[in-house]
Amino acid sequence: MEQDAGGRTASALFAGFRALGLFSNDIPHVVRFSALKRRFYVTTCVGKSFHTYDVQKLSLVAVSNSVPQDICCMAADGRLVFAAYGNVFSAFARNKEVVHTFKGHKAEIRLLQPFGDHIISVDIDSILIIWHIYSEEEYLQLTFDKSVFKISAILHPSTYLNKILLGSEQGSLQLWNVKSNKLLYTFPGWKVGVTALQQAPAVDVIAVGLMSGQVIIHNIKFDETLMKFRQDWGPITSISFRTDGHPVMAAGSPCGHIGLWDLEDKKLINQMRNAHSTAIAGLTFLHREPLLVTNGADNALRIWIFDGPTGEGRLLRFRMGHSAPLTKIRYYGQNGQQILSASQDGTLQSFSTIHEKFNKSLGHGLINKKRVKRKGLQNAMSVRLPPITKFAAEEARESDWDGIIACHQGKLSCSTWNYQRSTIGAYFLKPKELKKDDITATAVDITSCGNFAVIGLSSGTVDVYNMQSGIHRGSFGKDQAHRGSVRGVAVDGLNQLTVTTGSEGLLKFWNFKNKTLIHSVTLNSSPNMMLLHRDSGILGLTLDDFSICVMDIETRKIVREFSGHQGQINDMAFSPDGRWLISASMDCSIRTWDLPSGCLIDSFLLDSAPLNVTMSPTGDFLATSHVDHLGIYLWSNISLYSVVSIRPLPTDYVPSVVMLPGTCQTQDIELAEETVEPSDEMIEYDSPEQLNEQLVTLSLLPESRWKSLLYLDVIKKKNKPKEPPKVPKSAPFFIPTVPGLVPRYVAPEQNNDPQQSKVVNLGILAQKSDFCLRLEEGLVNNKYEAALNLLKELGPSGIEMELRSLSPDCGGSVEVMQSFLKMIGMMLDRKRDFELAQAYLALFLKLHLKMLSSEPTLLEEMTKLSSQVEENWIYLQSLFNQSMCVLNYIKSALL
Repeated sequence: MEQDAGGRTASALFAGFRALGLFSNDIPHVVRFSALKRRFYVTTCVGKSFHTYDVQKLSLVAVSNSVPQDICCMAADGRLVFAAYGNVFSAFARNKEVVHTFKGHKAEIRLLQPFGDHIISVDIDSILIIWHIYSEEEYLQLTFDKSVFKISAILHPSTYLNKILLGSEQGSLQLWNVKSNKLLYTFPGWKVGVTALQQAPAVDVIAVGLMSGQVIIHNIKFDETLMKFRQDWGPITSISFRTDGHPVMAAGSPCGHIGLWDLEDKKLINQMRNAHSTAIAGLTFLHREPLLVTNGADNALRIWIFDGPTGEGRLLRFRMGHSAPLTKIRYYGQNGQQILSASQDGTLQSFSTIHEKFNKSLGHGLINKKRVKRKGLQNAMSVRLPPITKFAAEEARESDWDGIIACHQGKLSCSTWNYQRSTIGAYFLKPKELKKDDITATAVDITSCGNFAVIGLSSGTVDVYNMQSGIHRGSFGKDQAHRGSVRGVAVDGLNQLTVTTGSEGLLKFWNFKNKTLIHSVTLNSSPNMMLLHRDSGILGLTLDDFSICVMDIETRKIVREFSGHQGQINDMAFSPDGRWLISASMDCSIRTWDLPSGCLIDSFLLDSAPLNVTMSPTGDFLATSHVDHLGIYLWSNISLYSVVSIRPLPTDYVPSVVMLPGTCQTQDIELAEETVEPSDEMIEYDSPEQLNEQLVTLSLLPESRWKSLLYLDVIKKKNKPKEPPKVPKSAPFFIPTVPGLVPRYVAPEQNNDPQQSKVVNLGILAQKSDFCLRLEEGLVNNKYEAALNLLKELGPSGIEMELRSLSPDCGGSVEVMQSFLKMIGMMLDRKRDFELAQAYLALFLKLHLKMLSSEPTLLEEMTKLSSQVEENWIYLQSLFNQSMCVLNYIKSALL
């Protein structure tokens, strides 16, 4: 994170944690075999880092550290993974940390090829550099003329020592010996640009993919073309051969289709249509296994198994996110572990914040599921519903019936979804009689009990439906609830009140049961969206003038107004306790408003405008989605694990730009810790011992130190043992015996010393304790802090012993008792340690009450103390009475 001039980090409340839902992009994957663990691993690129998955279960093994720019190509050998970004590339060890970095290219790197202890890199200017991996030094540099031979593919042919084969966009191929730096042979090509090169299982045989969609199987030893195949789906993106005994070649296309070719019969044996919704970025057959690994820019990684009799592949395992930018995200449930997200690709998915294995897809919305089952998947595209624009979810009755209601782009009917069964529900909710065809659903909400769905339409109508049966249960208003389009609907937690707002600028409160209008409020501007925090009854409204209104639905009055955004406000979220309102705007900012104080307390900018924002029900994470991004980004709430000073931001505060978090959370957490430490706002507030001299202040001692002082005799009587403890006789390790023929043990010695006295020596009581000495000093210098501190350190029994020893009978004096009373007077004057003064004085009076009346000096001190105690108590009692009166009024009055 960056820091502004004032030293404050870009966000005081939120730190980037990690990204969810990212699995692949348009960079081809890399497959590696670990000889140590005897298993395959596949590595996919996700922006500035890469993921490594175990092919056996497709479980995430490691996430690499981030690099400064987006990764543009990858390669791997048995030990290292190489990733290029810009004109630099790095080598990663253990799939995570950078161990080597290679700098020397002037243009962006396009191709990487491991070559033993060397690595070959090619940039877009067709400059080829061979590097020594461990010394990071250049071994050889070759420069090609882009207009004659622009390198588009590179391959090290099997068994060809020190040789590489280069393919060009012009169509020709060149075979080079990199050790002697010689061009060995130039293949004329097929006058079409080369897009892919792949070694066939046979030696000297290479598969060449062309821009025209042709795949040429060529023998480079004799420069002979063995066979040609053609696909009508555009250029060949990648090629792979089966090595488990079946002569099959797979070729990828930009349409997402994969062609499977039989090399013996020289014919197409199968087509894997729509293997990906975008171009096939990479495909690889695992060595000696009937498994095909594919990835594409549709954010999907799939493994296909070829175990059928006809040789077709079926989907075995996959990791898949959204293939298009998100339209809506919301936390599902109360544990804060699942996030529901809708996307422009038409799917509804659930992402887990705990582990990827809990992710699940609820699939595409289908207009007619029975028709798709009857006619097959080929007709599924025509009956898919448009993307979901808004949805509402409630888990209260998810096991009984559908718990999610969603409205679709340009559609009147709203679909229901079942989270437990992970599928679209049984009903499409829409009114039966409509005169116009251009009416669409614009707002939805579901009640907290999960029984009813409230749907607002662009015509101004607001309808209620039963979620269990799908039956229409009434409408608000006579003909329509609003004259304009409905912008938001909400139902309170007890199904008593329904709140709706329309584009004409009216906010209306309805009785949920009988559908009658209760109250109407005119807004300053047309509303954009509405959000209700059910627990607190606080309603948030974003307006078209880029301002935010906060309303209390009990009093039906606007309680807060916030302004400051410079663009349309896309979404809002309340914190679980209802204290914060977080807003996301097209001005690329996310702002946090403190509702009790009515102030802006946090603001930060992003490089991409946030479309959605939602806060975890447990308050630990803030989740956001952004324009043209496929992932969900989590931000940790710093206030949960660190001291955060929540202060209003100045009006001229300029927020800093924060980078979106990556998929690796550890690096971001370390970064957050580094930035938190030096911040000036993290200084803890040290409370003084007394806020004001006029305030009665209590001590910080526990109640056990002073509350039981008057009942010590009762406590001692309760704890008195029934019989004195018996000292166990300790036997020696070697028991002594009497010398003689018959062994006998020595009898224990009895102590019959007549000189030992049973009278306790009282000489020790004649010595004065430290407390008495400090009280005597206080009589001279009128300072009693040292004596008071000694008493604070003692327990109840020690305090009683010290106060008993103040009397002349136990070694004290009248002057010491007078000094003690003066110390109590000092404590009452200062109004500090108020409860200690009362407790010490009560114990003192209990112990020495008979003696006080016979000493005039002590009686005079007691008279002064009595007036002090009475004055303080009258003042306190008046405050208590006033507070009790206000509390009783609040409890009983009808507000």
